[in-house]
Amino acid sequence: MAELYRKKPDLAIQVINSILEEGDQGELLVVLRQLTLAFGGAQVVAAQADLNPTQIYRTLSREGNPGLSSLSAILKAMGLRLAIEPLRKSAAPRLVSPP
Repeated sequence: MAELYRKKPDLAIQVINSILEEGDQGELLVVLRQLTLAFGGAQVVAAQADLNPTQIYRTLSREGNPGLSSLSAILKAMGLRLAIEPLRKSAAPRLVSPP
């Protein structure tokens, strides 16, 4: 999969977004590990993310629970970022004025 993601980065984005919709953290970590390989491995991604390789391995392990700052740094090193979107146009939250 790493080779496929290297050749087709848009596919990786589609897969990640699909996983985020389903909310399966284990699957997300698998794809992020594969993307890490596609981007040169933990050493390269760690250097670009300003993290140490051990932290990358630990964060993306099966037992990993990446914090927002680590996840954002790893994604940024891969040229990606997290974004927030409404579920559907009618589901956009309505802001209520304070009393």
